[in-house]
Amino acid sequence: MVDTASRPKGIQTDTWVPATWENFVVLCERPDFEKARCYYDQGWMRIEMAALGPWHGRDNAGVLKVIGLFAGLTNIRAVELINTSFRKAGEREAQPDIAFYLGQGFQLPPRNNQPVDVAVYGAPSLAVEIASTTLSDDLGPKRLLYERLGVQEYWVVNVKLPAVVGFAIANGGSREIRDSQVLSGLALSVVEEAMQRSQTEDDGALTRWLIQRFQG
Repeated sequence: MVDTASRPKGIQTDTWVPATWENFVVLCERPDFEKARCYYDQGWMRIEMAALGPWHGRDNAGVLKVIGLFAGLTNIRAVELINTSFRKAGEREAQPDIAFYLGQGFQLPPRNNQPVDVAVYGAPSLAVEIASTTLSDDLGPKRLLYERLGVQEYWVVNVKLPAVVGFAIANGGSREIRDSQVLSGLALSVVEEAMQRSQTEDDGALTRWLIQRFQG
């Protein structure tokens, strides 16, 4: 579902359109795009105005819970960022639903509301897109964008199944995986089971199950 009532007039949204970097930056800074998600890659931009409801939000929260608990219980240094833009100025920008910096080698991103400069802070280790209406785009053009941006791993969460398609990224390309490479020991099947459980269980029950699963 797309929120057509709030879509700015005269701008084609929710699809890739040709644009210069300068025009992209100006558009993304407009007040009527404050809640939009903005992407840019090799002369093409995509501004998403899709409405986000409890279906999307519930799976977003569930995936965050899985990753956060796993990192905490396995002593992995982690910083999570929600709906944050990552920018390589003049070339590309992405705004995943969830992103994580993981491991010992990263420096904390700045505490402001500007896009994170990947030339300074590096790309996130893991980027996640929660796909309720954007599945084909998340698996296609956005995957290529994240490859070029330099993330190490990319997940697409299909909320309709629910299922997780994971990609390990290296040497300018990606391959599908079923076990995370940046969260060693975490199988994507665990994320999928957590999503299934979240359909009938409250967050407390889900948290207890995850703790037991990871500690066991």
